[in-house]
Amino acid sequence: MESALMFDTHAYVKRLRDVGMDERQAEVQADALLKLVEERLATKRDLAMIDAGLKRDIKELEVKLETRIKELDAKMETRFKEVDAKLETRIKELDVKMETGFREADAKMDLRFKEVETRFKEVDAKMDFRFKEVDTRFKEMDAKMDTRFKEVDTRFKEGDAKMETRFKEVDARLRELELRMVIKLGAMILGGFGLMVTANRIWPIPVQYVAPTEIQDRSSARPPVIPALPGSQPTR
Repeated sequence: MESALMFDTHAYVKRLRDVGMDERQAEVQADALLKLVEERLATKRDLAMIDAGLKRDIKELEVKLETRIKELDAKMETRFKEVDAKLETRIKELDVKMETGFREADAKMDLRFKEVETRFKEVDAKMDFRFKEVDTRFKEMDAKMDTRFKEVDTRFKEGDAKMETRFKEVDARLRELELRMVIKLGAMILGGFGLMVTANRIWPIPVQYVAPTEIQDRSSARPPVIPALPGSQPTR
């Protein structure tokens, strides 16, 4: 039989006996297995029917798979669209948040820059005020120095005027003293001349004519003694 040729019971029994099974038990098991194979073994017709059924099942499976794949593609497309929409929404939200953050940062930076600018203006105002105070102090000092210099100039001018006045007074006093000295000297000269005239009248001086030739001889001689006037020392 064709089905029997496909299953070798003798070899099967031998293998069971080799593993330690009793030969009787191995033959019984081989006969049972042979019957099972003969009952379950398909004929060519059955195989054709099975083949047609398999093809039909495969076709149905292909249709189902194609349908399933299309459904999955549709679901994936829908899912991708949802994900794209969510991503786009999320990106827009992030853009809005970033824009808001940038605006807030810009506002804060503008505020900080305004504060810094205000501080710089305050510092500039304080520096201007301090410089104005310093300028005012310098002007006051210049005014005081000018006043003091003017006072010193005035004092010098007053001193010069006083010195000039004193010099003029001294000059006047000196002129007055000089005039007095001249007057006194003139009076003394006149008085002495008057005394000489008077003494000459009282005691006349003898006059002797001397020839020119005798003048040279007498020039080396001792001069004559003139009699002293009363109250005067004799002259030599």
